[in-house]
Amino acid sequence: MNAPAQLSGYAFPAATQAARTLPARPEALSLKACETALVVVDMQNAYASLGGYLDLAGFDVSSTGPVIANIQKALAIARAAGMPVVFFQNGWDQDYVEAGGPGSPNWHKSNALKTMRQRPELQGTLLAKGGWDYALVDELTPRPGDMVVPKTRYSGFFNTNFDSLMRSRGIRNLVFTGIATNVCVESTLRDGFFLEYFGVVLADATHQAGPTFAQQAALFNIETFFGWVSSVDDFCATFTEQDVPA
Repeated sequence: MNAPAQLSGYAFPAATQAARTLPARPEALSLKACETALVVVDMQNAYASLGGYLDLAGFDVSSTGPVIANIQKALAIARAAGMPVVFFQNGWDQDYVEAGGPGSPNWHKSNALKTMRQRPELQGTLLAKGGWDYALVDELTPRPGDMVVPKTRYSGFFNTNFDSLMRSRGIRNLVFTGIATNVCVESTLRDGFFLEYFGVVLADATHQAGPTFAQQAALFNIETFFGWVSSVDDFCATFTEQDVPA
C-alpha cells in the first residue's frame, strides 16, 4: 500500500487518495478526493433569497430552494471525503469603492449597481459587506476548516488568494455549485481552465441569472469547451466512503 500523502502535517487517509470515476458529460472524469475541492459560489441572500439583489433587479429566484438542498447534500459528502470546501462571497465595501467608478465596465454592467442608481433608497444595501444581502444563506453556513473567499468581480480568481489556497493544498480539480451558473460560476471555471484546473459543474446544484436557456447555454459552453458537467447524485455516489483495497 502506498504511504499516506502528506500536506502541511496532515496525513490523508487512503480513501482520499483513491481515484474515483465521476460520471459526467462529455465523458467520465477520474478524480481523487485529496486533489479536489468543492466550491460554493455566491450562495448569498443577494442571489438566492426573496428580497435580495437578484429578486429586486427582476430575476427569478423562486426555484433556488432545491439548489440549496442539493448543495447541502454535496457538502456533507465532500466533508466526509476530506475535500476542502470553499465559499465565495461577492460584493463590495459599503461605499462601493471596490466596485469601480464610471471608468470601470463593472460600474456600467453590474445589475446591482444599476438597480441602486434607479432606486436610490437601496444605496448601501445591495451586496454591501456586512449587510443581509451580502451574507451567505442560513442553510449554508461555513464550518471550521472551510475557506471563505471574498471577491469583487465575477471570477473567483480575480484579485483573490483562491489560486494560492488551492495550489498550496495540491488541488487540481474544482467541483462547482452555486449561483449564477452563467455568470460567476462559469467565469470562475473558465479562469480555472486557463490555470490548468479541471472544472466540474454539478448542474442541479446551480441556478442561472435569467431565463432557463441561460442555464442550458452555460452548461453547453462548459461541457463543450471548458470542463465537465455532472450531478449531485453522481457526485455523492462517487465519493461516498468505500473500502479501499490494500
